[in-house]
Amino acid sequence: MLTIGKLAALTETSTDTLRYYEREGLIEPVDRTGSGYRLYDKGSERRIRFIRQAQHCGFTLTEIRDLLVLRNRDAACCGDVRNRAIEKKLQLENKIKAMKSMSKALDRLIADCANEAQPVADCTIIAALEQAVGRVH
Repeated sequence: MLTIGKLAALTETSTDTLRYYEREGLIEPVDRTGSGYRLYDKGSERRIRFIRQAQHCGFTLTEIRDLLVLRNRDAACCGDVRNRAIEKKLQLENKIKAMKSMSKALDRLIADCANEAQPVADCTIIAALEQAVGRVH
């Protein structure tokens, strides 16, 4: 059995994060000591590593919870998990596309700002952002 501190050290996760995962229903201690300390088993370590890797791949905690439920469902198959991974990848690609668009817009604003010593009242970036407000819908 592992205390929360030992589990945190093994998984390179803070104890606060582990408590948060517990509040979110992602992990639960298998037992408690007489004085109330949480105790975890090796399965908890594996589960934490799963959660951390899924987060690294962009899954939210809600999505990770769904994956964990799916993992324990007898009728589920690899295709169910694959579909969720495909959906996440498409979401990430859309975010990347939107961020690239934002970056290009900023590049244009920066390029249009020729005089860095100009007063803020005459700043071309501020002026462009103010003009764009009426066009954004």
